[in-house]
Amino acid sequence: MEQAKTEETRVILVVDDEEPIRLLYQQELEEEGYAVEVAANAQEAFDILDKTPVDLVILDIKMPGMNGIEAMQKIVGKNKNIPIIVNSAYPHFKDSYMTWVAEDYVVKSSNLQELKDKVKQIINQPKD
Repeated sequence: MEQAKTEETRVILVVDDEEPIRLLYQQELEEEGYAVEVAANAQEAFDILDKTPVDLVILDIKMPGMNGIEAMQKIVGKNKNIPIIVNSAYPHFKDSYMTWVAEDYVVKSSNLQELKDKVKQIINQPKD
């Protein structure tokens, strides 16, 4: 169920190749009051970003086609002001210099509280 968008509603883009993850994150984040766009791969994400102002991107690393690290570099290259949370099942990427451009890194878990806390923290940061 899509929520009515107000001027105060923050838009989050969830990019993950696993549909159950996209749907779960969309539902959980909409319950927190955010408008949520979802993309199954990097190209879908770029298409959404070209048309929709987004306040935050939650990005998986392991995806078919262009992986999340390449996608993140392209997103940042176009708009360095969009914060990105890397969200992966692989904790070893957290220490990789390739993910340092991300605002934060959260390891996928069945408990979404850490992710929701990071989203709230980043969304509520004053814009420069």
